[in-house]
Amino acid sequence: MVDKDVVRRGYDELAETYAAERSETDRERAALEAFFESLPASPTLLDAGCGQGTPVLRRGSEDGGAAAVGVDFSREQLELAAANAPIASLVRGDLTDLPVRDGTFDAVIALHSLIHVPVDDHRTVLEEFARVLRPGGRVLVSEGLEEWRGENPDWLETGVEMQWHVAGAATRTQLRETGFEIVDERGVSGTLREDERWVYVAGRLEK
Repeated sequence: MVDKDVVRRGYDELAETYAAERSETDRERAALEAFFESLPASPTLLDAGCGQGTPVLRRGSEDGGAAAVGVDFSREQLELAAANAPIASLVRGDLTDLPVRDGTFDAVIALHSLIHVPVDDHRTVLEEFARVLRPGGRVLVSEGLEEWRGENPDWLETGVEMQWHVAGAATRTQLRETGFEIVDERGVSGTLREDERWVYVAGRLEK
């Protein structure tokens, strides 16, 4: 089981290292571009688990018309996000209880953040995404193709522990159960282990 306090402390402690190691793949970039193209003009955007603010908040800020908000529970990550996306609004909070009003956003993006939430809380997070979206709003979530859980006591050779629980196909099922129609899936080579593969899942809120 993922311990959220371990994850939060880990991202606080290795914020600079993770920011230096984080790179946007061609497929990730393509998935984001396709997602942004599906949004209305001047969208309101929530980056759920925004980390250091790249690539989503920076991309949203550069888009000009987007009103971007980032939520993360790591103070250190939010400090980096403030530098990387200075015009974005930033809030410290938990994905299972988003500190925003119902029906606020046109889009929610969660890149490599749901996988750090205890698996029993994944559905709650997706319900929160549905709650804060307007009808017809869009969500983009990165997930693994198969379920996998693990921990690394020396992640990125920093001596800092990190934990994951990838839910695999259950995420697509739970998206449908929480009111989303799956409109796009894109596979991406992963980094957690040699045979892991990521998939970007885009959904549209049907209600």
